[in-house]
Amino acid sequence: MWTTSNMPDQTGKTVIITGGNTGIGYETALALVKAGAAVTLACRDLEKADKAAEAIRQQTERGSVETAVLDLVSLKSVQQFAEQFNKTNSKLDVLINNAGVMYCPELKTEEGFELQFGVNFIGHFALTGYLYPLLRATLGSRVVTVSSMAYLRGQINFDNLHSEQSYDAAREYSQSKLADILLSRELDRRSKQAGDSVLSVAAQPGANSTELSRHMNQEDFAAAVQRVGALMEPWQGALPSLYAATMPDVQGDDFYSPHEDGGYRGYPVKFAYADNAQDEATAARLWDLAQQTTGIYFPA
Repeated sequence: MWTTSNMPDQTGKTVIITGGNTGIGYETALALVKAGAAVTLACRDLEKADKAAEAIRQQTERGSVETAVLDLVSLKSVQQFAEQFNKTNSKLDVLINNAGVMYCPELKTEEGFELQFGVNFIGHFALTGYLYPLLRATLGSRVVTVSSMAYLRGQINFDNLHSEQSYDAAREYSQSKLADILLSRELDRRSKQAGDSVLSVAAQPGANSTELSRHMNQEDFAAAVQRVGALMEPWQGALPSLYAATMPDVQGDDFYSPHEDGGYRGYPVKFAYADNAQDEATAARLWDLAQQTTGIYFPA
């Protein structure tokens, strides 16, 4: 049973966590700061991020925590965050692509993508691309992309990424979480082909009680709990991400998940990818689409 008590010392490590002000992201940040890391909470709402950072500081004298604005709905915001971080930091040990939206109303990003796909996948692709030179220059760096067991129900519909045909909140969420898995796997393939030492790893937190479900009505939420079972607390849901970000036995293309009930509860273990996450042609096509959309081509 792996917990934060087993986590190696993180003194000297520089970490970015998207959406680190609440839920699993907050618990991930708290554990890393307690272990000595210098963590940046990259969040849409700076006021909430500052409150989270102060709460972390009150709980530990180790490490450090800073905040910065990052709104994944806007590629301009992503670029601005990355440019500022690149100016003020000489290395980046871990990027944790944690932030996300789920089951939201039909909305679109500034670039016109369906919101869940645009935020959960496109925004994180762009962020990773802008920060990749810094990751490449940092020996032993890692990118941890947080998905969900909803990816099992996902299918990439390249003809409906802008809600051209129809919108279904659950379907689009599952699609975005499959896209995250494919992002992680394709990044690892391309990093290795480029001869880089950047490890790309996927994680999923299981079933947790967080603000991510805020767009679900009571009936849908009750049905989801009945389907997946009892919800864990966010600290436990953060463990797969923390394992992926810190443990020395982690390898590129690994996938970490809670170990019980098909991945919905328990403690982190290395997990196998389902068949829909092993389609290399779809992953490559998705990567090409993201490159063309963002104008960011990496690794180069």
